[in-house]
Amino acid sequence: MIKERQDLEFLILTKRIDRFPIALPDDWGDGYENVNLGCTVETQALADYRLPLFLSYPIKRRFVAAGPILEAIDLSPYMHGIDHVTVNGETSRNARVCNYDWVLSIQEQCIEAGATFWFKTTGSLFMKDGTTQKLNPFKQAAQLKRLE
Repeated sequence: MIKERQDLEFLILTKRIDRFPIALPDDWGDGYENVNLGCTVETQALADYRLPLFLSYPIKRRFVAAGPILEAIDLSPYMHGIDHVTVNGETSRNARVCNYDWVLSIQEQCIEAGATFWFKTTGSLFMKDGTTQKLNPFKQAAQLKRLE
């Protein structure tokens, strides 16, 4: 379907980038023009494991989803070849904190690398300026607007 619908762009996101080579169609080559492939990273250890693999595969458009972000992550060693980064906090009853300083750090890394950036959601527990707030999922977008 992806190959047939060149008029559409497809976003594919995975936590299992190590399975990428066995999941490719025979005619993948260096990738399809209409596919944006993303890799998730939640911690520095996962970034250090997944992103070297991700960057080694033939993909035309790459994005990283740092989410739910669970700690400060340095993506700068991997930003070559990354077009976009999305960051989001964890939303659930048992959510772990999303620290705004981590978000701002990744935003700066994107600026330095010339990649686009999107802070998608704060998550249920959001820390800014040392204060942690518990946010209703329906009010997270409003919190983002206040940060702008």
